[in-house]
Formats: sequence, C-alpha cells, structure tokens
Amino acid sequence: MSKRDYYEVLGVEKSSSKDEVKKAYRKLAMKYHPDRNPDNPEAEAKFKEASEAADVLLNEEKKQKYDQFGHAGVDGQYGGMGQGGFGFGGEYSDLGDIFGDIFGDILGGGRRRGGRSRARPGNDLQMEVGITFEEAAFGIEKKVSLARKAVCDDCHGSGGKDGTKPIGCDMCGGMGEVRRQQGFFTVASTCPKCHGSGQMVSDPCRKCNGEGRSKKNVDLAVKVPAGIDVGQRLKLTGEGDAGLNGGPSGDLYVVIDIEEHEFFDRDGFNVHCEVPISFSQAALGAEVEVPTLEGKVEVRIPEGTQSGSKMRLKNKGIQRLGAYGTGDQILEIHVETPTKIGAEQREFFEKLAEFEDSTPMSKGFFDRVKEFFH
Repeated sequence: MSKRDYYEVLGVEKSSSKDEVKKAYRKLAMKYHPDRNPDNPEAEAKFKEASEAADVLLNEEKKQKYDQFGHAGVDGQYGGMGQGGFGFGGEYSDLGDIFGDIFGDILGGGRRRGGRSRARPGNDLQMEVGITFEEAAFGIEKKVSLARKAVCDDCHGSGGKDGTKPIGCDMCGGMGEVRRQQGFFTVASTCPKCHGSGQMVSDPCRKCNGEGRSKKNVDLAVKVPAGIDVGQRLKLTGEGDAGLNGGPSGDLYVVIDIEEHEFFDRDGFNVHCEVPISFSQAALGAEVEVPTLEGKVEVRIPEGTQSGSKMRLKNKGIQRLGAYGTGDQILEIHVETPTKIGAEQREFFEKLAEFEDSTPMSKGFFDRVKEFFH
C-alpha cells in the first residue's frame, strides 16, 4: 500500500514553519494516541503515520531529502518504524520533546522541561490540643510545643559540611530523572542516585546528615476561636516541617479535643443543663439558682412543672463559630423522688395521696386504660 504524502498526513504546507508542524502533529497524536484508543487498530495506524511524518518534517536533513526525492529519500531513516520503534532523531529531538509532552498530558500532568526543581515542600504535621468547655465557648490563645524539621543551623539548608554547595548528579546529569526507550515510548523515572533532586552532596553536614534539615523543638501560640467544636481542625500555614532546598514549609493542623463538663452538654451552639427540683418546688413553683457559662442566674420554676419539662435561656449558649449570634441554654427539669423517708414524711405523703386526682398526666393515663379494657 502506497504511503500518503507527509504534508497531507499532517495537514500542513511545504512552507509551514516548524512550530506549525509541531502543532499539527500534537493535535493528531493526542487524538489517535493508543492510550486514548485502546483496541483500535485504525487509530493506532493513524498515530504511527502522523509520528512518522512529523519525524521527517521536523528534521532539517530528512525534510530536505524528502522534498527532493519523496519517500524514497527517507525510507529506512525515520527511526525504524518497521521494527516497532521510533528513533525520533535522538532523545532530545523536536519530536521526542513533543511526544514527552503528549505522554504527560495523557497521564494527567505534563512533562517537566529542563529537569526537576530541587525545591520540595515540607511535610504537613498534625497534633491534638485539649481545651475546656468554657475555652471552646469563648475562645482562647493556647500555647503548644512540638518537634518539627527546621532548616539546619550548621549548613543553612545546603546539606553540605560548612555550607558547601551540592554538585550535579553524575547519573542523570542534573535532570533528576533517567530515561529509556521502550517501543513507542520514552519512559522517564526518578533518578535512583539523587532521588530526583538532580544534585548530590559530596561532604554531608554532620548535624543533618546531608538532608539540610534537623529536628527542632518550637513553642507556638494557637488562637482557638470561640464556638469551635470537638474534632475540628485549625490550620497554621507554614508551621509544619521546613521544605527541602528552599521549598515552602508544610502546614500544621491542630485537632481540637474538648473536656467533658460537670453540668453542660453541647448540641451545636446550644448548651443543655439538667436542673433537679423537689416535689414541692414542682408543685408550688420556686426560684432556683442554675449555672450558665457566664455564671449563676436565678430562674422561676412555674407551679405544676412536670419532670422532663424544658425551659430556654436566650443567648446563654455558645457563640456561633465565624458568625454573629449566640446559641441558647436549654434547662431540662428533673423532679426528684425521695429515696428515704421518715415516719412523719410517710404520713404526709399518705395524706397527699388522697388529693392526687389533681395530677393531669396520671389521671388522663388511667382513664384511658379503663376505657381500653372496658
């Protein structure tokens, strides 16, 4: 089967610039790449055809021979397509460079040109800080201590003894990655000798063993905002481990733990508190003193209050996190039953029992029971 004209394959003119040829090839390669068209022989064939055409037209010597003699001038010189591989005129030819970009785009991230940057960000750190119920409600500045990796004081981050500078890695030539040809693809992997940095330390710093960082204990002030809840995290930007080779520091995440309170339970920004009262207080009503986050307050218990009744104290709860307003305090009334009574108290309760038909809940309940079994 006769080959198509290379200019026709790429859809360019003989007068097209090298950038125009690159652009045309990249568009076709992205469209017909085998990774995007699995089990599609037609797409694979078009991909090979476009790569063959670009390999010739992007090489000045091959292009000149092709323009003068046609396919006869370059057959057998375009990288060994018939043997299952692309030569691309050397590892750093125009086509190989484009192909590396395409391969990176298909895998989701483009290929880094000019080697890898030595700068690496530091690790993020996490720690737990315990605070009281009141501190969570009103906010507090908490002092914390942690050990993190900081720039080495002796080598100032260079990793070399007495601050000496690193040298280029002799395995990857300072690129941070090594490459090898596999069929259609040029495969790049992290250099095993320099671990991707592209540089080596000939005489390591004794304090940090050539890392450029060493452990250091630091004290920090953490501003805990009012209204924070258990399990929530605070982010302290740049307070994690120091970066490598001038890279940015990581972040510190502070996880909040809140101590249980003797009187209060939390429900969002509301505070719940159980208030015990006696039979007589429930029946006759009373003024009782109850705790709040802001101190004690007196509350009027209405006569005839039932156990389990709830009362609301407006704006006596927790400040809303990052917003205006405050929750409420919910009082749940618990009428206590005496566990030990004397003879005089027993006589009193027996007398009281004669008048208990005035209790609305029990009267209604037993009336319904009688009707149910009638």
